[in-house]
Amino acid sequence: MLFRPATEADLGRLLHCAVGEPVSWAHPERLRSFLADGHYRYDRVWVAEQDGEILARAVWWGFPGTGPLALDCLYSHPSVTDRVTLAADLLRHAHDAFGDRPAYHVFLPVGWRDNHAVAAAVGWRHEACRRAGLTDELERLRYAWTPGSPVPEPSGRLIFREEPDDEAFVAAFAAASAGSLDHHTRQALLVKDPETQAREDLADYLAMPGDRSWWRLACTPSGELAGFALPSANASGPVVGYLGVLPEHRGRGYVDDLLAEITRCHAARGARRIAADTDTGNLPMARAFERAGYELFAIRLVLSANPVNT
Repeated sequence: MLFRPATEADLGRLLHCAVGEPVSWAHPERLRSFLADGHYRYDRVWVAEQDGEILARAVWWGFPGTGPLALDCLYSHPSVTDRVTLAADLLRHAHDAFGDRPAYHVFLPVGWRDNHAVAAAVGWRHEACRRAGLTDELERLRYAWTPGSPVPEPSGRLIFREEPDDEAFVAAFAAASAGSLDHHTRQALLVKDPETQAREDLADYLAMPGDRSWWRLACTPSGELAGFALPSANASGPVVGYLGVLPEHRGRGYVDDLLAEITRCHAARGARRIAADTDTGNLPMARAFERAGYELFAIRLVLSANPVNT
């Protein structure tokens, strides 16, 4: 078996790697589009090949000009009898080449475990990822706001202002990380100091298609920094991005004010849909989305490497 990154000459065969299971995947239209705009690259598409036939394919996503950030698709040919072993071997070869083990993001319907076909499609992929070192599992709730929900009015409790200095957001990110319920932040802080993690998060949000000028710091009427709100966008459209309340201001419901500011920002520009994710364990954020008229529509399953062991 030959494990290797794809080349442009492989495109026709890559497009024929069709997943027949009910699980998110890099379908032909997505593959062509993302290869064209740089979110996919041939060196981030790996194949397992035997006698000139592609028996497995893995596709990683990333911002144009960056390394691989997330595994988008894991495919095996219907003739493969041991999909788990082949897929795990493919992932390990790619991870060795990347020098990293990017997380696998799988988009699923609400209640997916009760659907046998979906659970089976996830099952073998989950085990392959586990064998390849992606041992941590997280489920994120996916919400969306549409114009059928009202645009929240400002409460007047916080004053929002633009801040062109990235260092101000580094400081705000780092301060808000203390006691955060966000799984990604909590895991990162096991191996990084708050400022390092804040700078990495800032770089990720700067790389997104959302406009930097949308970002806001939030202060109390007395001038104290209480939090921040980052409306943003991805390839599919407007997203909530990131918001945080500083520890000394928690317990006052400011999360509603921050989310309302993000919603107003997007709605004022004519957004027809605003997407957002939060961890299943972050109940305060989930409840804030529901109070703001965001509807739960899907689940994002994230399989990642434990940062302590990487």
